[in-house]
Amino acid sequence: MIETKKKDEETPTLHGRAMDNLEFIRETMARSTEFTAVPGYGGALMGVTAVGAAIIAGNAINVSWLTTWVVEAFLAFSIGLLAMWQKAKASKESLKSKPARKFAVGFLPPLIVGVILTGMLAVNYEFKYLPAVWLMLYGTSVVTGGAYSVRVIPVMGWAFIVFGAVAAFYPQFGNGLMAAGFGFLHIAFGLVIGRSYGG
Repeated sequence: MIETKKKDEETPTLHGRAMDNLEFIRETMARSTEFTAVPGYGGALMGVTAVGAAIIAGNAINVSWLTTWVVEAFLAFSIGLLAMWQKAKASKESLKSKPARKFAVGFLPPLIVGVILTGMLAVNYEFKYLPAVWLMLYGTSVVTGGAYSVRVIPVMGWAFIVFGAVAAFYPQFGNGLMAAGFGFLHIAFGLVIGRSYGG
């Protein structure tokens, strides 16, 4: 009778431990397949600088407009890299991990294509098509790289693609769509990522 009572008392404890272990295994597997160091608050800061660039570029034309956005691109890239490094360090996630490498492999090719197309269009003075190219290819980068990250990242990428598609058909609104995309989308999604995924 005493042995039966002991078994009954131990059973829930063993079950609870098994469930805790299972949850730990699931979380560990998720971390091993997802790149979670995508910067949230850093992305929001990138959005703030993009809004500033859009304001400055709004009064510029052709080469001056292009120069403003190229400077902004380098600034945003620097902010993003630094924020990613800090978030990875805080969460003890390696930027050389398999998920990080997969993220980079998915993220970089569309950006490289964007650089090439920027040169081609700029040489031919087709500046009006640059917002569509930049928004859609950056969105593609976010979608393909984000396939190895948390779920909200590809959603943000598709939003960029939609803004880029509008810019393709309405190039006269290109600078405003750049502000909406690189500015406000980054701010909105950056705050969501920051609050929900650790910074």
